[in-house]
Amino acid sequence: MLVTCRKKSCANLGKTDSAAVKACFCFFRHLLLILEFFFRGWIIALCTKDPILRRKRNIQNTSRVAKKFLKAFQIELKPQHLQRLNDCQDRPCLLVANHVSYTDIIILASLQNLVFITSVEMGNNPFLGTITRLGGSLYTDRRKHLSLKTEIQNFTAVIKQGFNVVLFPEGTSSDGTTVREFRRSLFQIALNADCPILPVCIKYQSIDHQKLSDRNRDLICWYGNMTFLPHFMKLLGHKISAEIRILEPIVQIQGKTRSELSEAAYRQIHDSYHAM
Repeated sequence: MLVTCRKKSCANLGKTDSAAVKACFCFFRHLLLILEFFFRGWIIALCTKDPILRRKRNIQNTSRVAKKFLKAFQIELKPQHLQRLNDCQDRPCLLVANHVSYTDIIILASLQNLVFITSVEMGNNPFLGTITRLGGSLYTDRRKHLSLKTEIQNFTAVIKQGFNVVLFPEGTSSDGTTVREFRRSLFQIALNADCPILPVCIKYQSIDHQKLSDRNRDLICWYGNMTFLPHFMKLLGHKISAEIRILEPIVQIQGKTRSELSEAAYRQIHDSYHAM
């Protein structure tokens, strides 16, 4: 009896040690990728004076590292209709996507060089703010309506410079149970730039081969008052399956209101999310 218990204890200890080693390996792998991203980003900042060229190099660096992070996070990505995204290389688009986690950005950036609109609060975070700045992101202050007109002008100018810009119009990340109502104001960007809107639906299907549910969704979904580092550490070592659908582009822009454009994009993404 005692021998059996000792054998079980040793076996459990071995499993614990193995899990600890795996977690350490995952952490250092991610740390090296972050350092690589920072190093290249700082070199770009020091050596590139032209702001347009600097942003171009920044998002190229982001896309390159995002492909590596996709593997490091063990995200198995199932993309559909990628040609619609590739078409944006000929005519810049405003990409509109649902949002549940920081891994959404990694998934999108791994597919193409993109400029992301994020919040001023994110930019003020010492760690995440540095990442977003070196990634060529744009910032919006959702609490100050007086700055909205200037922000729209700035974001429109970036699209006219030839960049594809990503907007998460839910305003913040969600718990993944549904797609929240879109904020309409920044859809004015598409009207001002006279560019297509490309709706994109991202849905996480499983974690460690277990279907996403209330029991495990908080491993991937980052929302509310969740702190980044503890969430990041818990996510390491898990296998994730995600599907991304590039939906029908909205090309008839002029003559429509931003509310109509917002509703058209929302309906596509919402319906696709619940059909996936």
